[in-house]
Amino acid sequence: MKIGFHLHHIDNKLKFAFLIIFLCFNTFVFSQADKARKTTQKFSTTLQLIEFGYVDSIDSPDLVEKAIIAMLKELDPHSAYIKAEDVKRLNEPLEAEFDGIGVTFQLFNDTILVIAPVPGGPSDKLGILAGDKIIKINGEDAFGKKINNEYVMKLLRGKKGTSVDVSILRSGKDELIDFTIVRDKIPINSIDATYMAAPEIGYIKLTRFAKSSVQEFNESLSRLRAQGMKDLILDLRGNTGGYLNIAVDLADQFLSDKKMIVYTEGLRSPKQEFFSTGSGDFLRGKLIVLINESSASASEIVSGAVQDWDRGLVVGRRSFGKGLVQRPFNLPDGAMIRLTTARYYTPSGRCIQKPYEHGETEEYYKDLTKRLESGELVDSNSIELADSLKYFTSNGRVVYGGGGIIPDIFTPIDSTRFSDFYSDLVRKGIFNTYNLNYLEKNRKRVLKEYPNVESFKEKFIVTDEMYADFLDLAKEKNVERKETEKYYYPDNDLKIQIKALIARNLWDTNAYFRLINELDDELNVAVDLMQSGKAFTDLNLH
Repeated sequence: MKIGFHLHHIDNKLKFAFLIIFLCFNTFVFSQADKARKTTQKFSTTLQLIEFGYVDSIDSPDLVEKAIIAMLKELDPHSAYIKAEDVKRLNEPLEAEFDGIGVTFQLFNDTILVIAPVPGGPSDKLGILAGDKIIKINGEDAFGKKINNEYVMKLLRGKKGTSVDVSILRSGKDELIDFTIVRDKIPINSIDATYMAAPEIGYIKLTRFAKSSVQEFNESLSRLRAQGMKDLILDLRGNTGGYLNIAVDLADQFLSDKKMIVYTEGLRSPKQEFFSTGSGDFLRGKLIVLINESSASASEIVSGAVQDWDRGLVVGRRSFGKGLVQRPFNLPDGAMIRLTTARYYTPSGRCIQKPYEHGETEEYYKDLTKRLESGELVDSNSIELADSLKYFTSNGRVVYGGGGIIPDIFTPIDSTRFSDFYSDLVRKGIFNTYNLNYLEKNRKRVLKEYPNVESFKEKFIVTDEMYADFLDLAKEKNVERKETEKYYYPDNDLKIQIKALIARNLWDTNAYFRLINELDDELNVAVDLMQSGKAFTDLNLH
């Protein structure tokens, strides 16, 4: 009897407690709903008052758009409003393809110059060549001051199956050549370079995490293995990210089964964990991931997972620190809001996102300048490390949170990047103008003498006469080296830059990186680390 009475007594107490919790929860929910309703009502009432009583006529859609932009700025640096007409354009670099005629072009002296047709694309199939100039589009002149990138995109891109007429001026031909090009799907590659950096060491440069990235990566691995690759350098420098699922799939290429790759969590977004499957294509072999201050988001997910599981070396400088997850929400007019809903965390629990103040977007993006001024880009000891942000890898190595991925091996930034002379050469288009002028006269001869990238790399020389012409062109554009300049860009390095850009115009970006990477001290450090193997042994990496 006593026992039964006691249980009944407890049961009543529990019922009462649950009732109180239920009532409190419902009060909270209704309170939040009422607060949201009043806020929405306040906004719409304000807009109605402006429309009804303001002294001048107003553009209501524009006003609402500006209000949305201002609201999102108060949240965090990565929540954003995207206009309807910009939605497709912003997503395009992360898609595997777009519809168009399939050429890489450049505006040269107010003319559309074909740098190269996309292999297998509609222009390539019709016989359009590198160096051709598009003079007319659909019967109308397509040269002069009206020509800009937007103009070209608008006229040459279009839905698959539609056609566009172009008239081309080709070197050695007196008359224009007419083509009718039927637009088709054009692939967008996310890998800029794949080649052997040294015997048994492959190099892959991934520029974004797009839909086709993992497929491209596996194809690159196959090509490198056919050339004797055993170890891999994955270059994620300057890679600002892309799709989360692609980052997870790429990290999965390196990790054995059931290893957490990343997890996300937010106030209203329950914790989501992502694990490896053990079915990757590069589970064995030494791995180095190159990162720098411009490596962000998906790049940090991959490098963080590799580091936390002691799978390879992370080399370079502290990454950007973009660890906020954006979810797209479509608006009725076709516009979109990318709203931050969660944060990324590495397997050890490090939050990738660097600190920020609400509403201070401009200051947030000055971080690179602050890193330079603090000395962080030239000396790893300048990075402030807090004991409260100490985490541990699978082997017990100490790693630090606080924003971004801090590399295992630090490499200082190349100070020649800050040369005013070099910056002006790039900014005023001197390299491109010189190379296009040079190839206008010499393309056929160069390709005949150097039929492939390897022969060009080994034998082509930027002569003193060529370099003098280059400097004369720069002088014409008021670009000259000043004796007082703090950072000096060596003449020989400029010659290599010219040579690499000529190679890009003759072939592709892969050719460019094979040549320009001669100047890449960070890549050279990675190759040395790989060949030595000491750092892998010392850190017990596997």
